[in-house]
Amino acid sequence: MRAGLVAVSILALGACASGGSAPPPLVDATVPLPAASADMVSDTPVRLGNTYSIGGRSYTPVDQIDYDEVGYASWYGAELAGEPTANGEPFRPSAITAAHRTLPLPSYVEVSRLDTGRTILVRVNDRGPADPDRLIDLSTGAAEALGITETGMAQVRVRRVNPVDAEKAALRSGQSAAVRPDMPEGLLEILRERVARLARPAGYRSPAAAPAATAAGAVTVPPGTGALVVQVAAFASRARAEEVARRVGNGASVVSAGNVHRVRMGPFADEATARTAIARARAAGQPGAVILRGQ
Repeated sequence: MRAGLVAVSILALGACASGGSAPPPLVDATVPLPAASADMVSDTPVRLGNTYSIGGRSYTPVDQIDYDEVGYASWYGAELAGEPTANGEPFRPSAITAAHRTLPLPSYVEVSRLDTGRTILVRVNDRGPADPDRLIDLSTGAAEALGITETGMAQVRVRRVNPVDAEKAALRSGQSAAVRPDMPEGLLEILRERVARLARPAGYRSPAAAPAATAAGAVTVPPGTGALVVQVAAFASRARAEEVARRVGNGASVVSAGNVHRVRMGPFADEATARTAIARARAAGQPGAVILRGQ
Protein backbone atom coordinates (compact mmCIF):
# COMPACT_ATOMS: atom_id res chain seq x y z
CA MET A 1 0.00 0.00 0.00
CA ARG A 2 1.44 3.38 -0.94
CA ALA A 3 1.82 5.85 1.89
CA GLY A 4 0.29 8.76 0.00
CA LEU A 5 -2.98 6.90 -0.33
CA VAL A 6 -2.96 6.42 3.43
CA ALA A 7 -2.40 10.16 3.84
CA VAL A 8 -5.54 10.92 1.83
CA SER A 9 -7.52 8.51 4.01
CA ILE A 10 -6.34 10.25 7.16
CA LEU A 11 -7.44 13.65 5.89
CA ALA A 12 -10.93 12.26 5.45
CA LEU A 13 -10.95 10.37 8.75
CA GLY A 14 -9.56 13.07 11.05
CA ALA A 15 -12.91 14.74 11.71
CA CYS A 16 -14.48 11.38 12.61
CA ALA A 17 -12.11 10.58 15.48
CA SER A 18 -13.67 10.01 18.87
CA GLY A 19 -12.94 11.64 22.21
CA GLY A 20 -13.41 15.28 23.21
CA SER A 21 -9.79 15.74 24.33
CA ALA A 22 -8.20 14.48 21.10
CA PRO A 23 -5.92 16.87 19.23
CA PRO A 24 -7.25 18.55 16.06
CA PRO A 25 -6.95 16.82 12.68
CA LEU A 26 -3.69 17.08 10.77
CA VAL A 27 -5.34 19.08 8.00
CA ASP A 28 -8.85 20.48 7.72
CA ALA A 29 -10.30 18.34 4.93
CA THR A 30 -12.76 21.14 4.02
CA VAL A 31 -9.98 23.57 3.08
CA PRO A 32 -8.18 22.94 -0.25
CA LEU A 33 -4.48 22.22 0.13
CA PRO A 34 -2.14 24.82 -1.38
CA ALA A 35 -0.10 23.98 -4.44
CA ALA A 36 2.94 21.77 -3.72
CA SER A 37 6.02 23.84 -3.00
CA ALA A 38 9.43 23.24 -1.46
CA ASP A 39 8.72 26.27 0.78
CA MET A 40 6.09 24.15 2.56
CA VAL A 41 8.74 21.82 4.02
CA SER A 42 9.15 22.79 7.66
CA ASP A 43 9.66 21.14 11.04
CA THR A 44 6.98 23.34 12.60
CA PRO A 45 4.33 22.87 13.66
CA VAL A 46 4.83 19.28 14.84
CA ARG A 47 1.56 17.44 14.34
CA LEU A 48 0.02 14.31 15.85
CA GLY A 49 -3.61 14.09 14.77
CA ASN A 50 -6.58 12.11 15.98
CA THR A 51 -7.05 8.38 16.24
CA TYR A 52 -7.73 6.98 12.78
CA SER A 53 -8.41 3.62 11.13
CA ILE A 54 -6.78 1.72 8.27
CA GLY A 55 -8.07 -1.68 7.20
CA GLY A 56 -10.27 -2.00 10.25
CA ARG A 57 -7.48 -1.24 12.74
CA SER A 58 -7.24 1.92 14.82
CA TYR A 59 -4.03 3.84 15.43
CA THR A 60 -3.40 6.71 17.82
CA PRO A 61 -0.42 8.98 17.09
CA VAL A 62 1.83 9.40 20.13
CA ASP A 63 4.80 11.66 20.84
CA GLN A 64 7.03 8.81 22.06
CA ILE A 65 10.55 10.19 22.54
CA ASP A 66 12.19 6.79 23.11
CA TYR A 67 10.48 4.98 20.22
CA ASP A 68 12.61 1.95 19.22
CA GLU A 69 11.00 -0.93 17.33
CA VAL A 70 11.87 -3.68 14.85
CA GLY A 71 9.76 -4.78 11.91
CA TYR A 72 9.56 -4.67 8.14
CA ALA A 73 10.21 -1.78 5.77
CA SER A 74 8.99 -1.40 2.21
CA TRP A 75 9.05 1.59 -0.17
CA TYR A 76 6.93 3.52 -2.65
CA GLY A 77 7.91 5.21 -5.89
CA ALA A 78 7.34 8.28 -8.04
CA GLU A 79 3.67 7.81 -8.86
CA LEU A 80 2.65 10.18 -6.03
CA ALA A 81 5.26 12.89 -6.71
CA GLY A 82 3.90 16.30 -5.75
CA GLU A 83 0.88 14.91 -3.92
CA PRO A 84 0.39 16.09 -0.31
CA THR A 85 1.71 13.92 2.49
CA ALA A 86 -0.22 13.63 5.75
CA ASN A 87 1.18 16.92 7.10
CA GLY A 88 0.51 18.81 3.86
CA GLU A 89 4.02 18.75 2.39
CA PRO A 90 4.49 17.73 -1.24
CA PHE A 91 5.80 14.19 -1.63
CA ARG A 92 9.30 14.18 -3.15
CA PRO A 93 10.32 10.63 -4.14
CA SER A 94 14.05 11.42 -4.09
CA ALA A 95 13.97 12.95 -0.59
CA ILE A 96 14.91 10.78 2.40
CA THR A 97 11.45 10.50 3.96
CA ALA A 98 9.08 7.86 5.30
CA ALA A 99 5.54 7.05 6.38
CA HIS A 100 4.83 5.83 9.91
CA ARG A 101 1.51 5.19 11.62
CA THR A 102 1.99 6.86 15.01
CA LEU A 103 5.11 9.05 15.23
CA PRO A 104 4.73 12.86 15.19
CA LEU A 105 4.93 14.61 11.82
CA PRO A 106 7.65 15.44 11.21
CA SER A 107 10.05 13.39 13.30
CA TYR A 108 13.45 11.86 12.67
CA VAL A 109 14.41 8.21 12.89
CA GLU A 110 17.42 6.02 12.23
CA VAL A 111 16.43 3.08 10.05
CA SER A 112 18.84 0.11 10.13
CA ARG A 113 18.82 -2.99 7.96
CA LEU A 114 19.08 -6.08 10.13
CA ASP A 115 20.82 -8.18 7.47
CA THR A 116 23.66 -5.74 6.73
CA GLY A 117 23.63 -3.22 9.60
CA ARG A 118 23.43 -0.28 7.19
CA THR A 119 21.85 2.72 8.95
CA ILE A 120 20.39 5.93 7.53
CA LEU A 121 18.70 9.01 8.98
CA VAL A 122 15.13 9.50 7.73
CA ARG A 123 12.53 12.25 8.13
CA VAL A 124 8.99 10.97 8.82
CA ASN A 125 6.37 13.19 7.18
CA ASP A 126 3.54 10.84 6.16
CA ARG A 127 1.13 8.24 7.54
CA GLY A 128 1.29 4.54 6.67
CA PRO A 129 1.86 1.70 5.96
CA ALA A 130 -1.60 0.27 5.42
CA ASP A 131 -0.30 -3.29 5.88
CA PRO A 132 -0.33 -3.94 9.67
CA ASP A 133 2.62 -6.31 9.27
CA ARG A 134 4.90 -3.52 7.96
CA LEU A 135 6.48 -1.02 10.33
CA ILE A 136 7.49 1.77 7.96
CA ASP A 137 7.30 2.73 4.28
CA LEU A 138 10.28 4.55 2.77
CA SER A 139 10.46 6.97 -0.13
CA THR A 140 12.45 5.95 -3.19
CA GLY A 141 15.41 8.03 -2.04
CA ALA A 142 15.40 6.45 1.42
CA ALA A 143 15.05 2.95 -0.03
CA GLU A 144 18.01 3.57 -2.33
CA ALA A 145 20.07 4.91 0.57
CA LEU A 146 19.24 1.80 2.60
CA GLY A 147 19.80 -0.47 -0.40
CA ILE A 148 16.40 -2.19 -0.54
CA THR A 149 15.13 -1.11 -3.96
CA GLU A 150 16.05 -4.50 -5.44
CA THR A 151 14.61 -6.67 -2.65
CA GLY A 152 11.55 -4.45 -2.11
CA MET A 153 11.34 -5.18 1.61
CA ALA A 154 13.72 -5.68 4.51
CA GLN A 155 13.79 -6.35 8.24
CA VAL A 156 14.69 -3.12 10.02
CA ARG A 157 15.09 -1.34 13.30
CA VAL A 158 13.42 2.09 13.56
CA ARG A 159 14.71 4.29 16.36
CA ARG A 160 13.59 7.87 17.00
CA VAL A 161 16.45 10.35 17.30
CA ASN A 162 17.02 14.10 17.58
CA PRO A 163 19.76 14.91 15.03
CA VAL A 164 21.69 18.16 14.87
CA ASP A 165 20.11 21.11 13.07
CA ALA A 166 22.40 20.78 10.04
CA GLU A 167 21.21 17.22 9.44
CA LYS A 168 17.58 18.24 9.81
CA ALA A 169 18.10 21.03 7.30
CA ALA A 170 19.73 18.62 4.84
CA LEU A 171 16.75 16.25 4.96
CA ARG A 172 14.24 19.10 4.67
CA SER A 173 16.01 20.28 1.51
CA GLY A 174 15.84 16.82 -0.05
CA GLN A 175 19.47 15.88 0.57
CA SER A 176 20.80 13.07 2.73
CA ALA A 177 22.40 13.43 6.15
CA ALA A 178 25.86 12.27 7.18
CA VAL A 179 26.53 8.55 6.83
CA ARG A 180 25.75 6.56 10.00
CA PRO A 181 28.07 3.78 11.22
CA ASP A 182 26.85 0.27 10.47
CA MET A 183 25.28 -1.48 13.46
CA PRO A 184 27.56 -3.97 15.27
CA GLU A 185 26.94 -7.65 14.65
CA GLY A 186 26.22 -8.42 18.32
CA LEU A 187 23.31 -5.97 18.43
CA LEU A 188 22.07 -7.15 15.03
CA GLU A 189 21.80 -10.72 16.33
CA ILE A 190 19.62 -9.58 19.24
CA LEU A 191 17.35 -7.53 16.97
CA ARG A 192 17.06 -10.36 14.44
CA GLU A 193 15.75 -12.61 17.20
CA ARG A 194 13.13 -9.98 18.06
CA VAL A 195 11.91 -9.51 14.49
CA ALA A 196 11.80 -13.28 13.90
CA ARG A 197 8.87 -13.45 16.33
CA LEU A 198 6.76 -11.06 14.24
CA ALA A 199 4.35 -11.89 11.44
CA ARG A 200 5.93 -11.59 7.99
CA PRO A 201 4.27 -9.29 5.45
CA ALA A 202 3.04 -10.80 2.21
CA GLY A 203 5.78 -10.78 -0.40
CA TYR A 204 8.72 -10.73 1.99
CA ARG A 205 11.64 -13.04 1.17
CA SER A 206 14.47 -13.46 3.63
CA PRO A 207 17.99 -12.90 2.23
CA ALA A 208 18.72 -16.61 2.78
CA ALA A 209 15.76 -17.49 0.54
CA ALA A 210 17.19 -15.56 -2.40
CA PRO A 211 20.30 -17.42 -3.58
CA ALA A 212 20.65 -15.14 -6.61
CA ALA A 213 21.58 -12.35 -4.24
CA THR A 214 24.59 -14.18 -2.87
CA ALA A 215 25.72 -16.89 -5.25
CA ALA A 216 27.79 -15.80 -8.25
CA GLY A 217 26.75 -18.93 -10.14
CA ALA A 218 23.08 -17.81 -9.99
CA VAL A 219 23.71 -14.38 -11.53
CA THR A 220 21.31 -13.39 -14.29
CA VAL A 221 22.89 -11.83 -17.39
CA PRO A 222 20.45 -9.69 -19.43
CA PRO A 223 20.07 -10.67 -23.08
CA GLY A 224 21.36 -8.40 -25.83
CA THR A 225 24.61 -7.25 -27.38
CA GLY A 226 25.54 -4.14 -25.38
CA ALA A 227 28.44 -3.96 -22.94
CA LEU A 228 27.87 -5.38 -19.45
CA VAL A 229 28.16 -3.37 -16.24
CA VAL A 230 27.82 -4.37 -12.60
CA GLN A 231 25.61 -2.10 -10.52
CA VAL A 232 26.88 -2.57 -6.98
CA ALA A 233 24.33 -0.36 -5.20
CA ALA A 234 22.47 2.94 -5.40
CA PHE A 235 22.38 5.68 -2.75
CA ALA A 236 20.88 9.09 -2.11
CA SER A 237 24.16 10.04 -0.38
CA ARG A 238 27.17 10.57 -2.65
CA ALA A 239 29.46 10.24 0.37
CA ARG A 240 27.99 6.81 1.09
CA ALA A 241 28.35 5.79 -2.58
CA GLU A 242 32.00 6.87 -2.66
CA GLU A 243 32.66 4.98 0.56
CA VAL A 244 31.23 1.77 -0.94
CA ALA A 245 33.14 2.28 -4.20
CA ARG A 246 36.40 2.50 -2.23
CA ARG A 247 35.52 -0.61 -0.26
CA VAL A 248 34.68 -2.62 -3.38
CA GLY A 249 37.68 -1.39 -5.39
CA ASN A 250 38.43 -3.17 -8.66
CA GLY A 251 37.60 -0.08 -10.70
CA ALA A 252 34.27 0.70 -8.99
CA SER A 253 33.13 4.27 -9.61
CA VAL A 254 30.18 6.52 -8.76
CA VAL A 255 27.74 7.57 -11.50
CA SER A 256 25.36 10.33 -10.38
CA ALA A 257 21.99 11.36 -11.80
CA GLY A 258 20.27 14.01 -9.73
CA ASN A 259 20.07 12.83 -6.12
CA VAL A 260 20.77 9.19 -7.00
CA HIS A 261 24.40 8.02 -6.88
CA ARG A 262 25.07 4.55 -8.32
CA VAL A 263 28.20 2.51 -7.69
CA ARG A 264 29.14 0.64 -10.85
CA MET A 265 31.93 -1.53 -12.24
CA GLY A 266 32.75 -1.98 -15.91
CA PRO A 267 31.86 -1.95 -18.74
CA PHE A 268 32.88 -5.53 -19.48
CA ALA A 269 33.13 -7.14 -22.90
CA ASP A 270 32.14 -10.66 -21.83
CA GLU A 271 30.00 -12.47 -19.28
CA ALA A 272 32.88 -14.22 -17.53
CA THR A 273 34.55 -10.92 -16.59
CA ALA A 274 31.24 -9.44 -15.42
CA ARG A 275 30.55 -12.50 -13.27
CA THR A 276 33.98 -12.18 -11.67
CA ALA A 277 33.28 -8.51 -10.90
CA ILE A 278 29.90 -9.21 -9.33
CA ALA A 279 31.45 -11.93 -7.15
CA ARG A 280 34.00 -9.39 -5.91
CA ALA A 281 31.27 -6.86 -5.16
CA ARG A 282 29.28 -9.39 -3.15
CA ALA A 283 32.38 -10.55 -1.33
CA ALA A 284 32.90 -6.90 -0.32
CA GLY A 285 29.52 -6.85 1.45
CA GLN A 286 27.18 -5.83 -1.37
CA PRO A 287 24.78 -8.77 -1.84
CA GLY A 288 22.40 -6.71 -3.99
CA ALA A 289 24.90 -6.25 -6.84
CA VAL A 290 23.40 -7.05 -10.26
CA ILE A 291 24.55 -7.21 -13.88
CA LEU A 292 23.05 -4.70 -16.34
CA ARG A 293 23.52 -4.33 -20.06
CA GLY A 294 24.32 -0.99 -21.65
CA GLN A 295 22.96 0.33 -24.94
